[in-house]
Amino acid sequence: MFDGDHEGKHIFGTVKVGERGQIVIPKKAREIFSIQPGDTLLVLGDEKRGIAIVKADSFHAIAMKMLKIFDREPEEASED
Repeated sequence: MFDGDHEGKHIFGTVKVGERGQIVIPKKAREIFSIQPGDTLLVLGDEKRGIAIVKADSFHAIAMKMLKIFDREPEEASED
């Protein structure tokens, strides 16, 4: 079992999905990822690989860096 000594990989155990589709994020996971009550989480999915949950503020920061591409002038296409 991964216990945190394997390059930041963790297995936090299992959770059950409630009748309303809710899950409880295990305490250790909340502590490691600094998830607090009221935080907004983004749920991403890949039908082949599964579901990922990320803090929305972390994802927002990445998205903003990506959008800075539009602040630059377009590069001329080279004629090769």
